[in-house]
Amino acid sequence: MERVLGIGGYFLRAADPAALTAWYRDCLGLGADEHGLWRQEPGPTVFATFESDTDYFGPRASAQQTMLNLRVRDLDAMLAQLRARGADVAEETQDMAGVGRFGWVTDPEGNRIELWQPA
Repeated sequence: MERVLGIGGYFLRAADPAALTAWYRDCLGLGADEHGLWRQEPGPTVFATFESDTDYFGPRASAQQTMLNLRVRDLDAMLAQLRARGADVAEETQDMAGVGRFGWVTDPEGNRIELWQPA
C-alpha cells in the first residue's frame, strides 16, 4: 500500500490573507517564505479525529472543522509572548502525562490554534 509521507500544507480561508499571514509570522514566528513554504523542525505530528459535537475546538466548534496544532519549545514563554501582542489566549492550559502541555490561542480570523510543548 502506498502511504503519505507527512503533512504537505495547511490552508486557511481569510477575509484578509495578508494580515493573517503577518499575524502568524509576527505572533507565532512562523517563518514561511513568499510562497508559504515553511521548513519546520522535525518532530512528532498527531493525526486524530474527534466526535462532531466536540467542544475541544473551542466555542466555534460548530463552524471550525479542523484545528491546527503547533509544537513549541516553551509553552509558557509562547503564551506570554502572545498575550504581550494582545492575542486572544485562553487562560487554561492542560497537562497530559507522557504527552506534554497544551495551550490555545485564537487568531484574528477566529480560528482556535492549539500549542503543544511535547513531553
